[in-house]
Amino acid sequence: MGEPPNGPSRSIQAGNANDPVQPGLRKVISTTQLWAIAVGMVISGEYFGWNYGWAVAGTIGFLIATLLVTVLYLTFIFSYTELTTAIPDAGGPFAYAFRAFGSTGGFLAGFATLVDFLMAPPAIAAALGAYAHFLNPALPVLGVAIASYVVFIGINLLGVKESANFSVIVTALSVVELVVFMALVAPAYKTENVLAHNESFGIGGIFAALPFAIWFYLAIEGVAMVAEEVKDPHKTIPRGYLLSIGTLVVLALGTMLLCAGAGDWRQLSQLDYPLPETLVMVFGRQNSWAKVFAGLGLFGLIASFHANTLGYSRQIFALARAGYLPHFLATVNRRFQTPHWSLIVGGLVGLAALFSGTTGEIITLSVIGALCMYIMSLLSLFRLRKTEPAMIRTYSTPFYPVVPLIALSLSILCLLAIIYYNPVLSLIFSGLLLLSWVLFKRFAPHLNRRSSGTVVN
Repeated sequence: MGEPPNGPSRSIQAGNANDPVQPGLRKVISTTQLWAIAVGMVISGEYFGWNYGWAVAGTIGFLIATLLVTVLYLTFIFSYTELTTAIPDAGGPFAYAFRAFGSTGGFLAGFATLVDFLMAPPAIAAALGAYAHFLNPALPVLGVAIASYVVFIGINLLGVKESANFSVIVTALSVVELVVFMALVAPAYKTENVLAHNESFGIGGIFAALPFAIWFYLAIEGVAMVAEEVKDPHKTIPRGYLLSIGTLVVLALGTMLLCAGAGDWRQLSQLDYPLPETLVMVFGRQNSWAKVFAGLGLFGLIASFHANTLGYSRQIFALARAGYLPHFLATVNRRFQTPHWSLIVGGLVGLAALFSGTTGEIITLSVIGALCMYIMSLLSLFRLRKTEPAMIRTYSTPFYPVVPLIALSLSILCLLAIIYYNPVLSLIFSGLLLLSWVLFKRFAPHLNRRSSGTVVN
């Protein structure tokens, strides 16, 4: 493989500012923009997807699953931020695992992250289509989903500063909308509605509901994908992460409990638009709030689709730059300084997933990838603490090693539960991993290999 076990000694990038051939990624993202990207990547999880957990666990079982997952994400983000600030690389988990475990670790983390970020956009695109169809039945779900890919790949091609500014606008609108939704629904909340119809659910339902609880927070880790484009990353990244996780915990728990208490939650457990339907329960089907909210609800889905498009493109770019994917995917557009081929190819993969699976299946596959990536990232944190104690860490995990141990234990527990309840999707994930590993071993030596771009402090 040629690289030392802890990764390359300095940043050597396809697209580095010092590269005479390629232009580099621009450092333009502020704390506000980073918060918007982080919340934007996740906020669609408050609009749809989580409610499928009610179908398998009821409201009580799903609340337990959500609280468990909330602890997982709080401890994970406190741990992950140390890696992101110490190694601000577009590869994110790939760069951390490469530095900690070499090329094999980098491959495993990179593959898992790709699945995470390539599978989230098609699920969001399907929900965009469902919301649009709810507003106007003449609009086809798949047609809107495909158009979403075309539009937002185009926006991301124009430049990261422009994309970040767009994220600030749509994320702020999404957060305000959820606050308004909670204010509208709160007067109708009844605890007896939350507790009703839970007789048939048990401990197994809690584990089966974990993928949908994870959907509340999935993709917040994507901030690492834009770390190379952040101004003053050692200060900006911790602020962005901590502000975003705080925002998301409040929105996730508030939205879930108020929807459950508004009426018969069973009517919401199989829909891609649970929030407008909750307003229908509260105000009646002829009330204008439901239609207005469905229209505004598109902002949350747009924010996540846009931010996840940014995330998957940077991961593909970083893997290609390191030689794990064909090198043309690391090409940076000279005018806009964006990885255009990574955006386009990732979009084609997402469209294939959109046509081949249901929303629930796509969410579960994305969650499997995310959990594998969390495990690799946490193992990298422990490894680098041991092998590189002198690494500059402007942010250190609080109460180390207890906090990352909690995150690692919960990640493994969630992964095992999801594998048990989703054997077919787990086999698909394993098969794709094995196929990718065979292709990597066969063709990687013939690629124009470069280092991961990891920055050594």
